[in-house]
Amino acid sequence: MNIYKIEVENFRLLKNFSMDLEKELSLIIGKNNVGKTSLLSVLDKFLNEKSKFSYDDFNIEIKKTLENMIKSSKTLTEKEFVAIGIKLKIFIKYDENDDLSNVSKVLMDLDPNNNKIVLGFEYTLDHTNYLKIKKDYTAFLAIENTKVYTGTKKKPRELNEFLKQELDHYFHIDKLSFEYDVVSQKVNIDKSIDLVKEGISLKDIINFKYISARRDVTNKEKENTLSKQTSNLYKKAEDNTEKKDATDGFKDQLSETDNELSAIYKDIFKGVLEKVQRFGGIKGQSTDISIISTLQHRELLDGNTTVVYSHDDHQLPESYNGLGHMNLISMIFEIEILVQEFKRDKDTKPADINLLFIEEPEAHTHPQMQYIFIKNIKNLLKEGIQRDDGINRSLQYLITTHSSHIVADSDFEDIKYLKVVEKNSVVSKNLSDLIKEYDTDKTQYQFLKQYLTISRAEIFFADKAVLIEGDTERILIPTIMRKVDLEEAKCLEVEHKVDEFLPLLSQNISIIEVGAYSQIFEKFINFLGIKSLILTDIDSKGDIGNKDKNTGKPIIEACEVIKGITTSNSAIKHFLGHIQWDDLKVLSAERRIVPGGKICLCYQQEENGYHARSFEDAFIHINKNFICAKIEDFQGLKNRKHFNDGVSDAYILAENCIAKKTHFALDILYHSNDDFSNWQIPAYIKEGLLWLKAD
Repeated sequence: MNIYKIEVENFRLLKNFSMDLEKELSLIIGKNNVGKTSLLSVLDKFLNEKSKFSYDDFNIEIKKTLENMIKSSKTLTEKEFVAIGIKLKIFIKYDENDDLSNVSKVLMDLDPNNNKIVLGFEYTLDHTNYLKIKKDYTAFLAIENTKVYTGTKKKPRELNEFLKQELDHYFHIDKLSFEYDVVSQKVNIDKSIDLVKEGISLKDIINFKYISARRDVTNKEKENTLSKQTSNLYKKAEDNTEKKDATDGFKDQLSETDNELSAIYKDIFKGVLEKVQRFGGIKGQSTDISIISTLQHRELLDGNTTVVYSHDDHQLPESYNGLGHMNLISMIFEIEILVQEFKRDKDTKPADINLLFIEEPEAHTHPQMQYIFIKNIKNLLKEGIQRDDGINRSLQYLITTHSSHIVADSDFEDIKYLKVVEKNSVVSKNLSDLIKEYDTDKTQYQFLKQYLTISRAEIFFADKAVLIEGDTERILIPTIMRKVDLEEAKCLEVEHKVDEFLPLLSQNISIIEVGAYSQIFEKFINFLGIKSLILTDIDSKGDIGNKDKNTGKPIIEACEVIKGITTSNSAIKHFLGHIQWDDLKVLSAERRIVPGGKICLCYQQEENGYHARSFEDAFIHINKNFICAKIEDFQGLKNRKHFNDGVSDAYILAENCIAKKTHFALDILYHSNDDFSNWQIPAYIKEGLLWLKAD
């Protein structure tokens, strides 16, 4: 039995939100402020009911609707009125192997072909309370208008302040089980069971727990987070038959020495310490982790367990270790605590569905630890809820992350990508659905999948992207972006203007090296919906006089642009293949933007009376003096004499004098002055970056 879909309405950015869940791990990714924490919060508020809803939990659009309804001079009749508020639907499916004793109370359809259950949670305003809130607000406003306002309080309180204070007097929570129509595959909201009225509890159907990103891990000397967690672990284990022998032994030996108790601790915490070792939470060659007894006051456990690190035969306090190690170990401890809670005590069965939400596990951890975490978390949690009495349950879990390292080492099919589609709304996309976009060429999809999960997963968290061909651009583009920012700032200062857009280096732009395959990324970029610049070469080809030995026909090969008749560039052919060569050479910037407005293709254009074929060609043409001034120091050059022999053709210089492109790029950086003003940016690159900079 598992949850296969979650739907949320009107909760913060989750205006009309739907997300599919995998049977085990669902990895939720996306930029900041796309609703990842909101998803955790709405599940917690409905399923655990430990915190109340506030007025700020409402989506902005629903706030406007509610305020207009209350302020309106028209009073809606019961027939006209539609309940308004925050809603959550949880879609569950089961099979013939599942125990249905708990869910039998919420089943709406006994058809054996219907194995779906839809549980609904609603925090809404009904018609009776709608009438009451209109009346009460009128009275509230009348009182406010009679008050005398002086000092800093200049005006009466408004409706939003009234609602923030009085919300729970009018809105109430309903728990429902809806009918699911297997034919239409839709929820029938007109047919439901009111679980509250029927006295049906859901605690044995769904057990929801989470580890928040706001963990209290610290390496301050007085705040022993890990040591406190071991006490908590003991308490959970004490009621569990798996640890009964170890905990009984602990009690028998309370009056004995700390060394004897430490040996017992080793038994009690053996399982979790092994998991810490599996996760790489300790450094194998330099430190080891132990839990020792410090029974100074003979108290029962609380305050008497201490986590220490063994290093060169010395035991050091937990606070001496870095936050990364402490965070990872603390998280494993916390998972173990929650798994014990999922198991429940020996007289109570675990819930049918056990849902664990882990928020941003990468906090304070370096990339290697992040890789280790995601590699091991599936194996750790795959064990699920296993008890000695044979009652076992699977564990379903959601992880949110901003870590490209975690994404890179995850299964493509597990990833859920959250994205803002309009000002106050978010959608969730399954990365596995991308395969539908590549129906005509599964090889392209396979390439993209492998490339992203191995190499460049940071694009998932970017607002914009620059797709480049190779090492030269990878080395130079960050510096060129810096140079553009400096030049633009100087121009605006002279003109006494303020830049309406953030500098390039202040924007969340990912630089992705794609070789000659940028066209494969088109569907992926559209899927993510991010603005992307493709920088490439015009790669002209033409007849320069060579003949095929067998046929005698002219060979169409690489040549100067002025002699070219076509291009060999696959990206240009893909995006602009419908445009004739002569038009392609002079194509305006606007016409190089791919329909949809998200992708712009930039390649060499005529500059200062000359049309370059490649980056090196373009750079040499406008920066010959810069190169000649340091000609002997440029390590990436050969045949340096050509620069001084009157050879003016940049194409010939680029073809005959560049020894290694990456060295040439490094030469440019090495010989730049502080503000990079001693060389110029090829126009096609600057034009493209300015397009990308604009929002």
